[in-house]
Amino acid sequence: MYAIEHTTLIDAIQDTWSYETSNNTEWRSENPSLGQCAVTACVVQDYLGGEIYNSVATFPEGKIESHYFNVVEGEIIDLTKQQFPEETIFSEGEAKTKGHNSTREYCLSFETTRKRYEILKARVANRLNQ
Repeated sequence: MYAIEHTTLIDAIQDTWSYETSNNTEWRSENPSLGQCAVTACVVQDYLGGEIYNSVATFPEGKIESHYFNVVEGEIIDLTKQQFPEETIFSEGEAKTKGHNSTREYCLSFETTRKRYEILKARVANRLNQ
């Protein structure tokens, strides 16, 4: 874990999101957080510690998606919530381990997620000159 100011980390993450780090093929620069929640939560945890939680996002039209965010020292850090329409309803966050030791381990058990995480992690580290 690194000592870093939240705003510096947030800027580095948001500035390095791209199609390659998104799990959504409809990613566009107009909605840069689209499909970035799992990999972003893992990078935030790298720098700030805490836990990764999962919630269910229910869109106004009824569509349902999984959503990941961080809780660090009791503070919710959700850098990707803005990808959802304003009227989206979120369930209470909880660990999503599905047989793994942590939500992080579960997320990174998927090869495509792990690859997207490695790209984002390297870009953020480069941006922070670490």
